[in-house]
Amino acid sequence: MEFKDLKISKQILNALDEAGFEIPTPVQVEAFPVIRSGKDMIGIAQTGTGKTLAYLIPILMKLHYAQGKYPRAIVIVPTRELVVQVCESVELLTAYMDIRCLGIYGGTNIRTQQDAVYEGCDLLVATPGRFMDIYMNGIIRTTSVKTVVIDEADRLMDLGFIPQLRSILEVIPEKHQTLLFSATFSDTVIALAEEFMVAPEKVEIAPQATTVDTVVQYRYDVPNIMTKINLLKLLLADKEVYTRVMIFTESKKNADRITDKLADFWKDELSVIHSNKAQNTRLNALKAFREGRARIMVASDVAARGLDIQDVSHVINFDIPTLAEEYVHRIGRTARAGKEGTAISLVAPREEDRFTDIERLIGQSVEMLPLPQKLEISDILLEEEKVVTANIVYQKKPRPKGGGAFHQKSAKNNKGKKK
Repeated sequence: MEFKDLKISKQILNALDEAGFEIPTPVQVEAFPVIRSGKDMIGIAQTGTGKTLAYLIPILMKLHYAQGKYPRAIVIVPTRELVVQVCESVELLTAYMDIRCLGIYGGTNIRTQQDAVYEGCDLLVATPGRFMDIYMNGIIRTTSVKTVVIDEADRLMDLGFIPQLRSILEVIPEKHQTLLFSATFSDTVIALAEEFMVAPEKVEIAPQATTVDTVVQYRYDVPNIMTKINLLKLLLADKEVYTRVMIFTESKKNADRITDKLADFWKDELSVIHSNKAQNTRLNALKAFREGRARIMVASDVAARGLDIQDVSHVINFDIPTLAEEYVHRIGRTARAGKEGTAISLVAPREEDRFTDIERLIGQSVEMLPLPQKLEISDILLEEEKVVTANIVYQKKPRPKGGGAFHQKSAKNNKGKKK
């Protein structure tokens, strides 16, 4: 099946053809007719499945042309980078249409954005906080809104945006279509859907625990953070293999720490994004990586969630995520559009239980690679590692022989619990 078989307008077909898109993804094929019917819809799809175009194409066909002053469709996303990304997709799709798209987000001058909203738009893309700020100032009018998209719903909830989402949905006219997209179908997502959606149809493309078949997964067992950094230096030195690399961390501190250490070797090839970086810095870093001027991007989970970047050769998990599902989201950045990619996880002893949960979730054991002979093993432990290591040692003290009644009861109570 091709896009031309999906009854898409000629203007959008021309734009897709010009951009090199011919074959729709499964989520696009499944979502188009539901969205066109006007029904509420829940889309469960991993990052990189084409879900942004899955909702944008039918929405833009409904909007058809510029009309009136107030937005007729609203897209809510969790981060500034995703606002920019969605707006770029709209720009691509509307090359032959007269549609006004506007993106608003925090970290920039609110007066400038309020002026832009006042000028009028057809499609408004926003982060929840900035939307409500401008709405409360009386600038955004929702009387014309016919479609609301909640994209990356699970991430919006992880970031604590549930109150803002409720506030937004409460000020939308009763007769409207709600489209909710999420990588996972959690209890909080279900609760939001039950509260604000009317008999939604569910479109699920990939089970939430699946990983892309074309991602080859490996792990290294590494004793500590400093040795992880030494291993990164060794791996990244092979520029012919590691052509386009995303390195994920759980903390802003580790993102900066890695960047500082790697900058001694590849300063001009590095980009870093996390929530402490200034807005322009983050956007410039993302642009440099997208355009190929930066070979390596270091990113925290919150900053990078949902970013759509093509031709990533390797994803490296510097830290193992606390939530096993986050591993699936991370490695979904490589092996897109049917291409092959590699995911490498650097597992410290304190992260072993986390990785066990990941393997249980994805239903497979990840192949362990031997550490390179040239790797310098550091015996330096950082402060945060000393605390965790001490706890591990304490937890692993042997129990008294024979156990006793208390130990039997404890073992019985712990059956079936996650580590």
